[in-house]
Amino acid sequence: MHQSPPLPLATRGMIVLIALLQGLLLYAIQDASDSWPFQAFGSRLRWYTWVLSIPTAVALTVVDLRDRRLWLHAALASALVLALASWIGWNLGGVTDGLRQGPLLMPFSLCMAIAVFVALPWWQFRLQHGSWKATYAALFERAWQNGLTLALAVAFTGLTWLLLWLWAALFDLVDIHFFRDLFREEAFIALATGMLFGFGVLIGRTQDRAIQVIRQVLFAVARGLLPLLAFIAVIFVVCLPFTGLEPLWRTRSAATVLLILVMLLVVFCNAVYQHESDSPAYPAWLRRLVEASLVALPVYAALALYAMALRIHQYGFTQERFWALLAALLLSGYALGYAVAALHRQGRWLQRIEPVNRWMCWAVLGVAVLANTPVLDPIRISLASQTARLQAAAPEIQRSDAINLRFDYGRRGVDVLHTLQADPRFSADLRARTLLANVLSDDPLGRAHGQRQGSISELAMLQQQLLLAKGSIAPDPDWWQAVLAGTVDNARCLKLDVRCIALRRDLDGDGLDEMLLCREPEWGGALCQLHVRDGGAWRDAGSLELPLSAEARDNPAQDPLLQGELQVHHPRWPQLSVGGGRRIAIDELPAEDEQP
Repeated sequence: MHQSPPLPLATRGMIVLIALLQGLLLYAIQDASDSWPFQAFGSRLRWYTWVLSIPTAVALTVVDLRDRRLWLHAALASALVLALASWIGWNLGGVTDGLRQGPLLMPFSLCMAIAVFVALPWWQFRLQHGSWKATYAALFERAWQNGLTLALAVAFTGLTWLLLWLWAALFDLVDIHFFRDLFREEAFIALATGMLFGFGVLIGRTQDRAIQVIRQVLFAVARGLLPLLAFIAVIFVVCLPFTGLEPLWRTRSAATVLLILVMLLVVFCNAVYQHESDSPAYPAWLRRLVEASLVALPVYAALALYAMALRIHQYGFTQERFWALLAALLLSGYALGYAVAALHRQGRWLQRIEPVNRWMCWAVLGVAVLANTPVLDPIRISLASQTARLQAAAPEIQRSDAINLRFDYGRRGVDVLHTLQADPRFSADLRARTLLANVLSDDPLGRAHGQRQGSISELAMLQQQLLLAKGSIAPDPDWWQAVLAGTVDNARCLKLDVRCIALRRDLDGDGLDEMLLCREPEWGGALCQLHVRDGGAWRDAGSLELPLSAEARDNPAQDPLLQGELQVHHPRWPQLSVGGGRRIAIDELPAEDEQP
Protein backbone atom coordinates (compact mmCIF):
# COMPACT_ATOMS: atom_id res chain seq x y z
CA MET A 1 0.00 0.00 0.00
CA HIS A 2 1.39 3.39 -1.04
CA GLN A 3 2.12 5.81 1.78
CA SER A 4 2.38 9.51 0.99
CA PRO A 5 5.68 11.06 2.05
CA PRO A 6 5.44 13.20 5.20
CA LEU A 7 4.75 16.86 4.49
CA PRO A 8 6.96 19.48 6.20
CA LEU A 9 5.19 22.28 8.04
CA ALA A 10 6.19 24.82 5.36
CA THR A 11 4.68 22.61 2.65
CA ARG A 12 1.42 22.28 4.55
CA GLY A 13 1.21 26.05 4.84
CA MET A 14 1.99 26.39 1.12
CA ILE A 15 -0.90 24.07 0.16
CA VAL A 16 -3.39 26.26 2.02
CA LEU A 17 -1.74 29.42 0.66
CA ILE A 18 -1.97 28.15 -2.92
CA ALA A 19 -5.72 27.53 -2.55
CA LEU A 20 -6.17 30.94 -0.89
CA LEU A 21 -4.34 32.64 -3.75
CA GLN A 22 -6.49 30.72 -6.25
CA GLY A 23 -9.62 32.23 -4.72
CA LEU A 24 -8.01 35.67 -4.69
CA LEU A 25 -6.96 35.41 -8.35
CA LEU A 26 -10.43 34.27 -9.42
CA TYR A 27 -11.97 37.21 -7.56
CA ALA A 28 -9.43 39.63 -9.04
CA ILE A 29 -10.34 38.81 -12.63
CA GLN A 30 -14.05 39.35 -11.89
CA ASP A 31 -13.23 42.82 -10.62
CA ALA A 32 -10.86 43.59 -13.51
CA SER A 33 -12.81 42.04 -16.40
CA ASP A 34 -13.36 45.47 -17.98
CA SER A 35 -9.71 46.47 -17.72
CA TRP A 36 -6.74 45.64 -19.92
CA PRO A 37 -5.69 42.92 -20.63
CA PHE A 38 -8.77 41.04 -19.44
CA GLN A 39 -11.23 42.83 -21.74
CA ALA A 40 -10.49 40.19 -24.37
CA PHE A 41 -12.22 36.89 -23.79
CA GLY A 42 -9.08 34.93 -24.65
CA SER A 43 -7.12 36.63 -21.88
CA ARG A 44 -9.78 35.82 -19.31
CA LEU A 45 -9.96 32.21 -20.49
CA ARG A 46 -6.20 31.78 -20.20
CA TRP A 47 -6.32 33.22 -16.68
CA TYR A 48 -9.18 30.99 -15.51
CA THR A 49 -7.67 27.87 -17.09
CA TRP A 50 -4.26 28.36 -15.53
CA VAL A 51 -5.56 29.34 -12.09
CA LEU A 52 -7.87 26.33 -11.86
CA SER A 53 -5.46 23.70 -13.22
CA ILE A 54 -1.79 24.32 -12.44
CA PRO A 55 -2.04 25.49 -8.79
CA THR A 56 -4.41 22.59 -8.04
CA ALA A 57 -1.93 20.13 -9.53
CA VAL A 58 0.91 21.67 -7.52
CA ALA A 59 -1.13 21.52 -4.30
CA LEU A 60 -1.77 17.81 -4.86
CA THR A 61 1.88 17.12 -5.70
CA VAL A 62 4.22 19.37 -3.72
CA VAL A 63 6.34 17.73 -1.00
CA ASP A 64 9.60 19.65 -0.95
CA LEU A 65 9.34 23.32 -1.87
CA ARG A 66 13.01 23.33 -2.88
CA ASP A 67 12.55 20.62 -5.51
CA ARG A 68 13.41 22.29 -8.82
CA ARG A 69 11.73 19.55 -10.82
CA LEU A 70 8.36 20.51 -9.33
CA TRP A 71 8.57 24.09 -10.56
CA LEU A 72 10.12 23.11 -13.90
CA HIS A 73 7.29 20.68 -14.59
CA ALA A 74 4.76 23.27 -13.47
CA ALA A 75 6.26 25.79 -15.91
CA LEU A 76 6.11 23.32 -18.81
CA ALA A 77 2.53 22.37 -17.95
CA SER A 78 1.64 26.08 -17.74
CA ALA A 79 2.94 26.67 -21.26
CA LEU A 80 0.84 23.80 -22.60
CA VAL A 81 -2.31 24.86 -20.74
CA LEU A 82 -1.98 28.48 -21.84
CA ALA A 83 -1.46 27.43 -25.46
CA LEU A 84 -4.58 25.26 -25.43
CA ALA A 85 -6.63 28.01 -23.77
CA SER A 86 -5.38 30.52 -26.35
CA TRP A 87 -6.63 28.31 -29.18
CA ILE A 88 -10.11 27.98 -27.67
CA GLY A 89 -10.15 31.70 -26.83
CA TRP A 90 -9.31 32.61 -30.43
CA ASN A 91 -12.26 30.57 -31.68
CA LEU A 92 -14.63 32.47 -29.36
CA GLY A 93 -13.20 35.94 -29.81
CA GLY A 94 -13.32 38.78 -32.24
CA VAL A 95 -15.80 38.44 -35.04
CA THR A 96 -19.18 38.76 -33.37
CA ASP A 97 -20.91 39.16 -30.05
CA GLY A 98 -23.38 36.73 -28.54
CA LEU A 99 -21.50 33.51 -29.29
CA ARG A 100 -22.50 30.66 -27.01
CA GLN A 101 -19.47 29.71 -24.94
CA GLY A 102 -20.81 26.42 -23.61
CA PRO A 103 -20.38 24.26 -26.76
CA LEU A 104 -16.65 25.05 -26.80
CA LEU A 105 -15.87 25.69 -23.12
CA MET A 106 -17.60 22.64 -21.65
CA PRO A 107 -15.58 20.06 -23.68
CA PHE A 108 -12.41 22.09 -23.11
CA SER A 109 -12.98 22.19 -19.34
CA LEU A 110 -13.64 18.45 -19.19
CA CYS A 111 -10.58 17.72 -21.30
CA MET A 112 -8.37 19.83 -19.06
CA ALA A 113 -9.71 18.12 -15.93
CA ILE A 114 -9.17 14.67 -17.48
CA ALA A 115 -5.68 15.55 -18.73
CA VAL A 116 -4.57 16.83 -15.33
CA PHE A 117 -6.06 13.84 -13.52
CA VAL A 118 -4.44 11.32 -15.89
CA ALA A 119 -1.00 12.99 -15.98
CA LEU A 120 -0.78 13.76 -12.26
CA PRO A 121 0.14 10.22 -11.02
CA TRP A 122 3.06 10.08 -13.46
CA TRP A 123 4.23 13.51 -12.35
CA GLN A 124 3.96 12.56 -8.67
CA PHE A 125 5.91 9.34 -9.22
CA ARG A 126 8.59 11.24 -11.13
CA LEU A 127 9.05 13.73 -8.29
CA GLN A 128 9.23 11.03 -5.61
CA HIS A 129 11.37 8.43 -7.42
CA GLY A 130 13.17 10.45 -10.11
CA SER A 131 11.84 8.31 -12.98
CA TRP A 132 8.85 8.27 -15.32
CA LYS A 133 8.75 4.43 -15.29
CA ALA A 134 5.97 4.18 -12.78
CA THR A 135 4.66 0.81 -11.68
CA TYR A 136 1.00 -0.01 -12.14
CA ALA A 137 0.49 -0.25 -8.38
CA ALA A 138 1.96 3.23 -7.86
CA LEU A 139 -0.22 4.77 -10.57
CA PHE A 140 -3.29 2.98 -9.23
CA GLU A 141 -2.68 4.24 -5.69
CA ARG A 142 -1.99 7.82 -6.69
CA ALA A 143 -4.96 8.08 -9.03
CA TRP A 144 -7.37 6.96 -6.31
CA GLN A 145 -5.59 9.14 -3.74
CA ASN A 146 -5.93 12.23 -5.94
CA GLY A 147 -9.58 11.57 -6.77
CA LEU A 148 -10.60 10.98 -3.18
CA THR A 149 -8.56 13.95 -1.95
CA LEU A 150 -10.36 16.27 -4.35
CA ALA A 151 -13.73 14.77 -3.38
CA LEU A 152 -12.87 15.25 0.30
CA ALA A 153 -11.82 18.87 -0.34
CA VAL A 154 -15.12 19.60 -2.11
CA ALA A 155 -17.14 17.94 0.65
CA PHE A 156 -15.22 19.80 3.38
CA THR A 157 -15.74 23.12 1.61
CA GLY A 158 -19.45 22.50 1.11
CA LEU A 159 -20.07 21.40 4.69
CA THR A 160 -18.20 24.39 6.08
CA TRP A 161 -20.27 26.75 3.96
CA LEU A 162 -23.42 25.12 5.31
CA LEU A 163 -22.20 25.94 8.81
CA LEU A 164 -21.46 29.54 7.79
CA TRP A 165 -24.97 29.89 6.35
CA LEU A 166 -26.36 28.49 9.59
CA TRP A 167 -24.27 31.03 11.49
CA ALA A 168 -25.73 33.88 9.44
CA ALA A 169 -29.29 32.53 9.75
CA LEU A 170 -29.05 32.30 13.55
CA PHE A 171 -27.96 35.91 13.92
CA ASP A 172 -30.65 37.00 11.44
CA LEU A 173 -33.18 35.72 13.95
CA VAL A 174 -32.09 38.45 16.37
CA ASP A 175 -31.79 41.16 13.65
CA ILE A 176 -27.99 41.03 13.46
CA HIS A 177 -27.32 41.05 9.72
CA PHE A 178 -23.57 41.67 9.77
CA PHE A 179 -22.61 38.04 9.20
CA ARG A 180 -25.21 37.53 6.44
CA ASP A 181 -23.88 40.59 4.59
CA LEU A 182 -20.27 39.53 5.16
CA PHE A 183 -20.75 36.00 3.90
CA ARG A 184 -22.41 37.35 0.73
CA GLU A 185 -19.49 39.57 -0.19
CA GLU A 186 -17.77 38.30 -3.34
CA ALA A 187 -14.32 38.87 -1.87
CA PHE A 188 -15.16 36.87 1.24
CA ILE A 189 -16.71 34.07 -0.83
CA ALA A 190 -13.62 33.80 -3.02
CA LEU A 191 -11.09 33.89 -0.19
CA ALA A 192 -13.07 31.64 2.17
CA THR A 193 -13.76 29.05 -0.53
CA GLY A 194 -10.11 29.00 -1.56
CA MET A 195 -8.87 28.61 2.00
CA LEU A 196 -11.42 25.90 2.83
CA PHE A 197 -10.56 23.96 -0.32
CA GLY A 198 -6.87 24.17 0.63
CA PHE A 199 -7.58 22.77 4.07
CA GLY A 200 -9.57 19.97 2.45
CA VAL A 201 -6.64 19.08 0.17
CA LEU A 202 -4.30 19.19 3.17
CA ILE A 203 -6.56 16.82 5.12
CA GLY A 204 -6.68 14.41 2.20
CA ARG A 205 -2.90 14.44 1.76
CA THR A 206 -2.06 14.01 5.44
CA GLN A 207 -4.75 11.53 6.50
CA ASP A 208 -3.69 8.46 4.51
CA ARG A 209 -5.56 6.09 6.75
CA ALA A 210 -8.87 7.92 6.31
CA ILE A 211 -8.46 7.97 2.52
CA GLN A 212 -7.65 4.25 2.53
CA VAL A 213 -10.78 3.50 4.57
CA ILE A 214 -12.96 5.48 2.15
CA ARG A 215 -11.36 3.69 -0.75
CA GLN A 216 -11.94 0.29 0.78
CA VAL A 217 -15.60 1.14 1.35
CA LEU A 218 -15.98 2.12 -2.31
CA PHE A 219 -14.19 -1.05 -3.39
CA ALA A 220 -16.54 -3.13 -1.24
CA VAL A 221 -19.56 -1.47 -2.89
CA ALA A 222 -18.10 -2.11 -6.35
CA ARG A 223 -17.34 -5.73 -5.41
CA GLY A 224 -20.96 -6.23 -4.45
CA LEU A 225 -22.43 -4.56 -7.54
CA LEU A 226 -20.11 -5.93 -10.23
CA PRO A 227 -21.77 -9.38 -10.45
CA LEU A 228 -25.19 -7.75 -10.87
CA LEU A 229 -23.86 -5.43 -13.56
CA ALA A 230 -22.17 -8.37 -15.28
CA PHE A 231 -25.40 -10.37 -15.22
CA ILE A 232 -27.29 -7.45 -16.78
CA ALA A 233 -24.68 -7.13 -19.52
CA VAL A 234 -24.75 -10.84 -20.33
CA ILE A 235 -28.52 -11.32 -20.43
CA PHE A 236 -28.92 -8.24 -22.66
CA VAL A 237 -26.53 -9.69 -25.22
CA VAL A 238 -28.29 -13.04 -25.02
CA CYS A 239 -31.64 -11.34 -25.70
CA LEU A 240 -30.45 -9.42 -28.77
CA PRO A 241 -30.87 -12.32 -31.26
CA PHE A 242 -34.50 -12.65 -30.18
CA THR A 243 -35.41 -8.94 -30.13
CA GLY A 244 -33.32 -7.82 -33.09
CA LEU A 245 -31.59 -4.49 -33.41
CA GLU A 246 -34.49 -2.50 -34.80
CA PRO A 247 -35.76 -1.38 -31.35
CA LEU A 248 -32.31 0.10 -30.66
CA TRP A 249 -32.37 2.25 -33.77
CA ARG A 250 -35.83 3.61 -32.95
CA THR A 251 -34.45 5.33 -29.86
CA ARG A 252 -32.28 8.42 -29.73
CA SER A 253 -30.27 7.25 -26.73
CA ALA A 254 -29.11 3.75 -27.66
CA ALA A 255 -25.43 4.69 -28.03
CA THR A 256 -25.42 6.62 -24.76
CA VAL A 257 -26.94 3.78 -22.73
CA LEU A 258 -24.61 1.19 -24.28
CA LEU A 259 -21.51 3.28 -23.60
CA ILE A 260 -22.59 3.96 -20.01
CA LEU A 261 -22.68 0.22 -19.40
CA VAL A 262 -19.20 -0.18 -20.92
CA MET A 263 -17.86 2.62 -18.72
CA LEU A 264 -19.44 1.21 -15.55
CA LEU A 265 -18.01 -2.26 -16.20
CA VAL A 266 -14.55 -0.77 -16.75
CA VAL A 267 -14.73 1.32 -13.57
CA PHE A 268 -16.13 -1.49 -11.41
CA CYS A 269 -13.55 -3.99 -12.68
CA ASN A 270 -10.76 -1.56 -11.84
CA ALA A 271 -12.17 -1.10 -8.36
CA VAL A 272 -12.46 -4.87 -7.79
CA TYR A 273 -9.08 -5.75 -9.27
CA GLN A 274 -6.27 -4.81 -6.90
CA HIS A 275 -2.64 -5.27 -7.83
CA GLU A 276 -1.50 -6.37 -4.38
CA SER A 277 -4.27 -8.97 -3.95
CA ASP A 278 -3.29 -12.55 -4.89
CA SER A 279 -6.66 -14.10 -4.05
CA PRO A 280 -9.58 -13.68 -6.50
CA ALA A 281 -12.43 -11.49 -5.37
CA TYR A 282 -15.14 -14.06 -6.29
CA PRO A 283 -15.67 -17.82 -6.46
CA ALA A 284 -15.05 -19.46 -9.82
CA TRP A 285 -18.64 -19.32 -11.11
CA LEU A 286 -18.92 -15.58 -10.43
CA ARG A 287 -15.56 -14.99 -12.08
CA ARG A 288 -16.86 -16.74 -15.20
CA LEU A 289 -19.91 -14.44 -15.16
CA VAL A 290 -17.72 -11.34 -14.93
CA GLU A 291 -15.45 -12.65 -17.66
CA ALA A 292 -18.46 -13.29 -19.89
CA SER A 293 -19.62 -9.71 -19.43
CA LEU A 294 -16.15 -8.43 -20.34
CA VAL A 295 -16.05 -10.61 -23.45
CA ALA A 296 -19.40 -9.07 -24.42
CA LEU A 297 -18.04 -5.52 -24.11
CA PRO A 298 -16.93 -5.30 -27.78
CA VAL A 299 -20.52 -6.08 -28.79
CA TYR A 300 -21.76 -3.07 -26.82
CA ALA A 301 -19.00 -0.87 -28.24
CA ALA A 302 -19.69 -2.02 -31.80
CA LEU A 303 -23.44 -1.37 -31.47
CA ALA A 304 -22.78 2.11 -30.05
CA LEU A 305 -20.36 2.95 -32.86
CA TYR A 306 -22.81 1.69 -35.47
CA ALA A 307 -25.63 3.76 -33.98
CA MET A 308 -23.39 6.84 -34.09
CA ALA A 309 -22.34 6.06 -37.65
CA LEU A 310 -25.98 5.96 -38.73
CA ARG A 311 -26.64 9.32 -37.10
CA ILE A 312 -23.51 10.93 -38.56
CA HIS A 313 -24.27 9.54 -42.03
CA GLN A 314 -27.77 10.99 -41.85
CA TYR A 315 -27.08 14.40 -40.29
CA GLY A 316 -23.32 14.88 -40.53
CA PHE A 317 -20.84 15.72 -37.81
CA THR A 318 -21.62 18.22 -35.09
CA GLN A 319 -19.45 19.06 -32.12
CA GLU A 320 -21.62 16.88 -29.88
CA ARG A 321 -21.33 13.91 -32.25
CA PHE A 322 -17.59 14.48 -32.63
CA TRP A 323 -17.01 14.33 -28.88
CA ALA A 324 -19.39 11.40 -28.53
CA LEU A 325 -17.48 9.51 -31.23
CA LEU A 326 -14.15 10.18 -29.50
CA ALA A 327 -15.57 8.91 -26.21
CA ALA A 328 -16.98 5.85 -27.98
CA LEU A 329 -13.64 5.08 -29.63
CA LEU A 330 -11.78 5.35 -26.33
CA LEU A 331 -14.31 3.15 -24.56
CA SER A 332 -14.07 0.71 -27.46
CA GLY A 333 -10.33 0.50 -26.80
CA TYR A 334 -11.04 -0.40 -23.19
CA ALA A 335 -13.72 -2.87 -24.29
CA LEU A 336 -11.39 -4.75 -26.63
CA GLY A 337 -8.54 -4.75 -24.11
CA TYR A 338 -10.71 -5.97 -21.26
CA ALA A 339 -12.23 -8.70 -23.45
CA VAL A 340 -8.73 -9.99 -24.22
CA ALA A 341 -7.79 -9.74 -20.53
CA ALA A 342 -10.84 -11.81 -19.58
CA LEU A 343 -9.78 -14.59 -21.96
CA HIS A 344 -6.22 -14.63 -20.61
CA ARG A 345 -6.09 -17.19 -17.78
CA GLN A 346 -2.39 -17.04 -16.78
CA GLY A 347 -1.30 -15.14 -13.68
CA ARG A 348 -3.71 -13.38 -11.36
CA TRP A 349 -7.33 -12.96 -12.32
CA LEU A 350 -7.75 -10.06 -14.78
CA GLN A 351 -4.06 -9.22 -14.51
CA ARG A 352 -3.94 -8.32 -18.19
CA ILE A 353 -6.02 -5.21 -17.61
CA GLU A 354 -2.84 -3.56 -16.26
CA PRO A 355 -1.18 -3.04 -19.69
CA VAL A 356 -4.58 -2.11 -21.15
CA ASN A 357 -4.99 0.64 -18.56
CA ARG A 358 -1.46 1.90 -19.19
CA TRP A 359 -1.88 2.21 -22.95
CA MET A 360 -5.39 3.62 -22.74
CA CYS A 361 -4.17 6.14 -20.16
CA TRP A 362 -1.84 7.62 -22.77
CA ALA A 363 -4.56 7.43 -25.43
CA VAL A 364 -6.99 9.36 -23.21
CA LEU A 365 -4.33 11.96 -22.42
CA GLY A 366 -3.42 12.37 -26.08
CA VAL A 367 -7.03 12.77 -27.18
CA ALA A 368 -7.79 15.25 -24.38
CA VAL A 369 -4.91 17.45 -25.53
CA LEU A 370 -5.05 17.05 -29.32
CA ALA A 371 -8.82 17.56 -29.53
CA ASN A 372 -8.25 21.12 -28.29
CA THR A 373 -5.61 21.93 -30.91
CA PRO A 374 -5.67 22.40 -34.70
CA VAL A 375 -4.41 18.81 -35.05
CA LEU A 376 -7.70 17.15 -34.07
CA ASP A 377 -10.06 20.07 -34.35
CA PRO A 378 -13.76 19.31 -33.71
CA ILE A 379 -14.84 22.70 -35.06
CA ARG A 380 -13.04 22.23 -38.38
CA ILE A 381 -14.33 18.69 -38.82
CA SER A 382 -17.90 19.55 -37.83
CA LEU A 383 -18.07 22.68 -39.98
CA ALA A 384 -16.75 20.83 -43.01
CA SER A 385 -19.41 18.16 -42.56
CA GLN A 386 -22.27 20.61 -41.97
CA THR A 387 -21.23 22.85 -44.85
CA ALA A 388 -21.15 19.92 -47.25
CA ARG A 389 -24.57 18.75 -46.03
CA LEU A 390 -26.15 22.20 -46.43
CA GLN A 391 -24.61 22.80 -49.84
CA ALA A 392 -25.79 19.41 -51.07
CA ALA A 393 -29.37 20.34 -50.12
CA ALA A 394 -29.16 23.96 -51.36
CA PRO A 395 -31.11 26.18 -51.19
CA GLU A 396 -32.89 24.37 -48.32
CA ILE A 397 -31.56 25.35 -44.91
CA GLN A 398 -33.29 25.13 -41.56
CA ARG A 399 -33.21 28.07 -39.18
CA SER A 400 -31.94 25.77 -36.42
CA ASP A 401 -28.92 24.87 -38.57
CA ALA A 402 -28.16 28.52 -39.25
CA ILE A 403 -28.58 29.45 -35.57
CA ASN A 404 -26.21 26.66 -34.54
CA LEU A 405 -23.59 27.85 -37.03
CA ARG A 406 -24.04 31.43 -35.85
CA PHE A 407 -23.69 30.78 -32.13
CA ASP A 408 -22.15 27.36 -31.41
CA TYR A 409 -19.04 27.26 -33.61
CA GLY A 410 -17.26 30.47 -32.75
CA ARG A 411 -15.92 32.84 -35.36
CA ARG A 412 -15.51 30.10 -37.95
CA GLY A 413 -19.21 29.27 -37.81
CA VAL A 414 -19.97 32.90 -38.69
CA ASP A 415 -17.50 32.67 -41.58
CA VAL A 416 -19.38 29.64 -42.93
CA LEU A 417 -22.66 31.56 -42.85
CA HIS A 418 -21.07 34.38 -44.86
CA THR A 419 -19.84 31.77 -47.36
CA LEU A 420 -23.35 30.35 -47.72
CA GLN A 421 -24.78 33.86 -48.06
CA ALA A 422 -22.47 34.51 -51.02
CA ASP A 423 -23.30 31.15 -52.65
CA PRO A 424 -25.61 31.82 -55.68
CA ARG A 425 -27.69 28.77 -54.81
CA PHE A 426 -28.69 30.39 -51.52
CA SER A 427 -28.67 34.06 -52.52
CA ALA A 428 -31.07 33.40 -55.42
CA ASP A 429 -33.68 31.84 -53.13
CA LEU A 430 -35.92 34.31 -51.29
CA ARG A 431 -36.38 32.17 -48.19
CA ALA A 432 -32.71 31.19 -47.83
CA ARG A 433 -31.57 34.77 -48.46
CA THR A 434 -33.97 36.13 -45.84
CA LEU A 435 -33.07 33.47 -43.29
CA LEU A 436 -29.30 33.99 -43.61
CA ALA A 437 -29.67 37.77 -43.47
CA ASN A 438 -31.76 37.55 -40.31
CA VAL A 439 -29.37 35.17 -38.57
CA LEU A 440 -26.34 37.26 -39.47
CA SER A 441 -28.01 40.52 -38.41
CA ASP A 442 -26.90 42.47 -35.36
CA ASP A 443 -30.08 41.31 -33.61
CA PRO A 444 -30.49 37.70 -34.84
CA LEU A 445 -32.88 36.75 -32.02
CA GLY A 446 -35.08 39.78 -32.51
CA ARG A 447 -34.67 41.05 -28.94
CA ALA A 448 -34.71 44.69 -30.06
CA HIS A 449 -38.21 44.17 -31.45
CA GLY A 450 -39.55 42.32 -28.44
CA GLN A 451 -39.58 39.02 -30.34
CA ARG A 452 -37.86 35.78 -29.58
CA GLN A 453 -36.71 35.17 -33.14
CA GLY A 454 -35.91 37.23 -36.23
CA SER A 455 -38.97 38.13 -38.29
CA ILE A 456 -40.04 38.13 -41.93
CA SER A 457 -40.11 41.59 -43.45
CA GLU A 458 -41.09 40.85 -47.07
CA LEU A 459 -44.64 40.12 -48.25
CA ALA A 460 -43.47 37.54 -50.79
CA MET A 461 -41.63 35.63 -48.05
CA LEU A 462 -44.72 35.64 -45.83
CA GLN A 463 -46.94 34.40 -48.66
CA GLN A 464 -44.43 31.67 -49.44
CA GLN A 465 -44.30 30.43 -45.84
CA LEU A 466 -47.97 30.74 -44.81
CA LEU A 467 -50.11 27.73 -45.71
CA LEU A 468 -53.69 28.22 -46.92
CA ALA A 469 -56.21 25.65 -45.69
CA LYS A 470 -57.83 23.50 -48.32
CA GLY A 471 -61.04 25.07 -49.67
CA SER A 472 -60.25 28.55 -48.31
CA ILE A 473 -60.40 31.57 -50.61
CA ALA A 474 -57.16 33.57 -50.84
CA PRO A 475 -56.97 36.31 -48.17
CA ASP A 476 -57.51 39.93 -49.16
CA PRO A 477 -54.33 41.94 -49.92
CA ASP A 478 -54.92 44.31 -46.99
CA TRP A 479 -55.02 41.34 -44.59
CA TRP A 480 -51.55 40.30 -45.70
CA GLN A 481 -50.34 43.84 -45.07
CA ALA A 482 -52.00 43.92 -41.63
CA VAL A 483 -50.25 40.70 -40.61
CA LEU A 484 -46.91 41.86 -41.96
CA ALA A 485 -47.21 45.28 -40.31
CA GLY A 486 -48.34 43.79 -37.00
CA THR A 487 -51.59 45.78 -36.81
CA VAL A 488 -53.23 42.42 -36.04
CA ASP A 489 -51.78 39.68 -33.90
CA ASN A 490 -49.62 37.60 -36.22
CA ALA A 491 -49.45 34.61 -33.83
CA ARG A 492 -45.66 34.74 -34.20
CA CYS A 493 -46.07 33.60 -37.79
CA LEU A 494 -43.47 36.14 -38.95
CA LYS A 495 -40.82 33.85 -37.49
CA LEU A 496 -39.04 31.91 -40.20
CA ASP A 497 -39.79 28.20 -40.54
CA VAL A 498 -42.89 28.35 -38.35
CA ARG A 499 -45.82 26.26 -39.52
CA CYS A 500 -48.82 28.59 -39.80
CA ILE A 501 -52.18 28.00 -41.49
CA ALA A 502 -54.75 30.60 -42.61
CA LEU A 503 -58.48 29.86 -42.97
CA ARG A 504 -61.01 32.26 -44.51
CA ARG A 505 -64.59 31.62 -43.36
CA ASP A 506 -67.77 33.48 -42.44
CA LEU A 507 -67.83 32.27 -38.85
CA ASP A 508 -70.62 34.47 -37.44
CA GLY A 509 -73.00 34.35 -40.45
CA ASP A 510 -73.01 38.12 -41.09
CA GLY A 511 -72.08 37.73 -44.76
CA LEU A 512 -68.47 38.88 -44.24
CA ASP A 513 -65.51 36.52 -44.12
CA GLU A 514 -63.23 36.41 -41.08
CA MET A 515 -59.62 35.20 -41.04
CA LEU A 516 -58.32 32.56 -38.66
CA LEU A 517 -54.52 32.55 -38.42
CA CYS A 518 -53.22 29.45 -36.59
CA ARG A 519 -49.71 28.50 -35.52
CA GLU A 520 -48.91 24.84 -34.87
CA PRO A 521 -46.16 24.54 -32.25
CA GLU A 522 -43.80 21.56 -32.32
CA TRP A 523 -45.45 20.05 -29.26
CA GLY A 524 -48.84 19.85 -31.02
CA GLY A 525 -52.09 21.80 -30.97
CA ALA A 526 -52.87 25.02 -32.84
CA LEU A 527 -52.87 28.53 -31.37
CA CYS A 528 -55.23 30.67 -33.43
CA GLN A 529 -55.97 34.38 -33.72
CA LEU A 530 -59.31 35.60 -35.10
CA HIS A 531 -59.18 38.67 -37.36
CA VAL A 532 -62.33 40.55 -38.42
CA ARG A 533 -63.06 43.58 -40.57
CA ASP A 534 -64.01 46.67 -38.64
CA GLY A 535 -64.93 49.34 -41.14
CA GLY A 536 -62.16 49.37 -43.70
CA ALA A 537 -59.46 47.79 -41.51
CA TRP A 538 -58.68 44.48 -39.86
CA ARG A 539 -58.61 44.05 -36.07
CA ASP A 540 -58.15 41.27 -33.52
CA ALA A 541 -61.41 39.74 -32.32
CA GLY A 542 -60.24 36.88 -30.12
CA SER A 543 -58.10 33.78 -29.82
CA LEU A 544 -58.51 30.06 -29.24
CA GLU A 545 -56.53 26.86 -29.01
CA LEU A 546 -57.50 23.88 -31.16
CA PRO A 547 -56.30 20.43 -30.07
CA LEU A 548 -54.24 18.59 -32.68
CA SER A 549 -52.18 15.41 -32.40
CA ALA A 550 -48.45 15.40 -33.07
CA GLU A 551 -49.03 12.87 -35.86
CA ALA A 552 -51.37 15.31 -37.63
CA ARG A 553 -48.73 18.02 -37.56
CA ASP A 554 -46.03 15.72 -38.95
CA ASN A 555 -48.29 14.44 -41.74
CA PRO A 556 -50.03 17.25 -43.71
CA ALA A 557 -52.49 14.78 -45.25
CA GLN A 558 -53.76 13.99 -41.74
CA ASP A 559 -53.82 17.57 -40.48
CA PRO A 560 -57.53 18.48 -40.23
CA LEU A 561 -56.74 22.16 -39.95
CA LEU A 562 -54.70 22.22 -43.14
CA GLN A 563 -57.38 20.13 -44.88
CA GLY A 564 -59.96 22.77 -43.96
CA GLU A 565 -62.02 20.44 -41.75
CA LEU A 566 -63.33 23.26 -39.59
CA GLN A 567 -66.92 23.04 -38.37
CA VAL A 568 -68.87 25.91 -36.80
CA HIS A 569 -71.05 25.02 -33.78
CA HIS A 570 -73.39 27.75 -32.59
CA PRO A 571 -73.94 27.73 -28.82
CA ARG A 572 -77.27 26.51 -27.53
CA TRP A 573 -77.24 28.90 -24.59
CA PRO A 574 -76.79 32.66 -24.90
CA GLN A 575 -74.26 34.71 -22.99
CA LEU A 576 -75.50 36.40 -19.84
CA SER A 577 -74.68 39.61 -18.00
CA VAL A 578 -75.89 41.31 -14.84
CA GLY A 579 -76.68 45.00 -14.89
CA GLY A 580 -75.10 45.50 -18.28
CA GLY A 581 -71.74 44.14 -17.10
CA ARG A 582 -69.35 41.77 -18.82
CA ARG A 583 -71.00 38.97 -20.76
CA ILE A 584 -70.38 35.48 -19.38
CA ALA A 585 -70.72 32.24 -21.33
CA ILE A 586 -72.37 29.25 -19.66
CA ASP A 587 -70.08 26.25 -19.11
CA GLU A 588 -72.32 23.66 -20.69
CA LEU A 589 -72.16 20.13 -19.30
CA PRO A 590 -72.13 17.29 -21.84
CA ALA A 591 -75.26 15.19 -22.26
CA GLU A 592 -75.28 11.72 -20.75
CA ASP A 593 -74.73 10.07 -24.12
CA GLU A 594 -71.74 12.36 -24.77
CA GLN A 595 -70.00 11.65 -21.46
CA PRO A 596 -66.92 9.45 -21.64
